[in-house]
Amino acid sequence: MVDIRSLLQLACCVGLCLLAGYVGAQITYPEITTWYAALAKPSWTPPNWAFPVVWNALYVLMGVSLWLLWRSSNGEARLAIGLFFIQLTLNAAWSPVFFGLHEIRWSVAIIVALALAIAATIAFAWDVNRAAAWLLVPYLVWVIYAASLNSAIALLNT
Repeated sequence: MVDIRSLLQLACCVGLCLLAGYVGAQITYPEITTWYAALAKPSWTPPNWAFPVVWNALYVLMGVSLWLLWRSSNGEARLAIGLFFIQLTLNAAWSPVFFGLHEIRWSVAIIVALALAIAATIAFAWDVNRAAAWLLVPYLVWVIYAASLNSAIALLNT
């Protein structure tokens, strides 16, 4: 039997993460062909089409991870969920700072803090729900890559 309440919780969790990405995309998209296109970038920069593909997949994985944590009912789950929302806030802050304000150096600080917050979320989620923790690993790997890309762009454009 399908648990409607659980499916609604899953939809809310995935929807929340996708909404964070959508808001960032609204700030990012207009800058891609103008400001961002004019920046010096390292040779290992992925093509522009790769970013929304990767991010949308990651937001879905993040949402499922949040849902798994939400379904756990112990104190450690609450801490992992709190850390999850800290990292989601940092995630949502990055695009307005990088693309909206054109503050490349400040965005490096945000993305490094984001990577640390994701790592902490994984560490605390590990004892709550290992699947929830593992679902965040690709996100951490991508954010570390994105942090190196952001750092290289900062160095090339100062």
